Amino acid sequence: MSWGPEADREQSRGSLRSAFGGLTTRGRSFLAAGVAAGICAYVLGQSDLLRVGILLAALPLVCVLVLHRTRHRVTGSRRLAPARVPARSESRVHLRVDNISRIPTGLLMLQDRVPYVLGPRPRFVLDRVEPGGRREVSYRVRSDLRGRYPLGPLQLRLTDPFGMCELTRSFSAYDTLTVVPQVEPLPPVRLAGETSGYGDGRQRSLALAGDDDVIPRNYRHGDDLRRVHWRSTARYGELMVRREEQPQRARCTVLLDTRRSAYSGSGPGSPFEWAVAGAASACVHLLERGYAVRLLTDTGAMSPGPDGGTFGGDSSEAAGLLLDTLAVVEHSSEQGLAAAHDMLRGNAGGREGLLIAFIGMLDEEQAELVARMRQRTNRAVAFTAQPGGAQQEHGLEPRTRVLRESGWTVLAAGPGVPLGALWREADSAMAKGLDR
Repeated sequence: MSWGPEADREQSRGSLRSAFGGLTTRGRSFLAAGVAAGICAYVLGQSDLLRVGILLAALPLVCVLVLHRTRHRVTGSRRLAPARVPARSESRVHLRVDNISRIPTGLLMLQDRVPYVLGPRPRFVLDRVEPGGRREVSYRVRSDLRGRYPLGPLQLRLTDPFGMCELTRSFSAYDTLTVVPQVEPLPPVRLAGETSGYGDGRQRSLALAGDDDVIPRNYRHGDDLRRVHWRSTARYGELMVRREEQPQRARCTVLLDTRRSAYSGSGPGSPFEWAVAGAASACVHLLERGYAVRLLTDTGAMSPGPDGGTFGGDSSEAAGLLLDTLAVVEHSSEQGLAAAHDMLRGNAGGREGLLIAFIGMLDEEQAELVARMRQRTNRAVAFTAQPGGAQQEHGLEPRTRVLRESGWTVLAAGPGVPLGALWREADSAMAKGLDR
């Protein structure tokens, strides 16, 4: 991995006032001692003591002027390895300082600004850097909380050889560390009812026999104009192109309930964080199995994707985009799931295929709304993220009965419950035709 973009050059030529403000405790002590010695020499008439006072006072002043006038040209850069990391995992930050001037630097103190959730602020002391030389240091960061965290700007503190004065300069560049939810590997089971989307089982329909067999679609920006189907264009009154190959992929919508009122507690071990991690695990697993995946929340917002929020193709790139979205998802102020229901109902492409939902607590009205979502899908699985997980399954009462009666497969889940085991259980329940 290459080094990040070079920061702005450090400018050691600041105002003289700020340079005097950089006097250290040692420098101020020397200056005060020199002034005191000069006063005493004047009162006592001791010329030798006056010379000592002048020397004591002049030393920090000379150090300030020399450090102020010295034009160090120093560059700094930062590299994250990796820049995207799961929660509770470490990332290493590499810092590099280059001296591009013709004179050596003095003692340098390097400090990087990091959010408190990533750990203590790192500080490094660097010995003099020769002209054209460089120094490299590194430190580790770790967060139990997902999110996007800025690192920087890098601060450099210059000091003279006697430690009389220190000047602090900041670089302008910073980087961002993305902490994504933890992804749990899921068993490669075939959720019952899905006949495509796995390996060689994918089917493609080709329309190659002639104009009568062509399946036209609306023109999209970037389509080759040579594929325009003029007969269909004249028939529909808008530009149509040939759809010469129509891949039929298994589709899945992952619904994440983010309502604040649906979850209790907060922090890394809360039901909401379990639901976010579960949605991340399901999305990554299904992408690897060849599904076209869409992430939907209770607000009706979908993950930013190339085809109406639906991801497919390169599973690693799509998984990265979905994980970046889930890294910053927060509680919503919505009181219900009506917006998500409207998004499913308004899908112009027909039934949604497989629907996997991670939901919190439901009242009677919301349970009936979720039950109606089943009408837009071929199969539907709901993981209810509750404190205590599966042990409270029998305490979820009539709400889950409403879902099961409408055709949902419902499993009680929550912090401490492995999603992999629930995934197998969901597949088994579907295969047996159980209304869970």
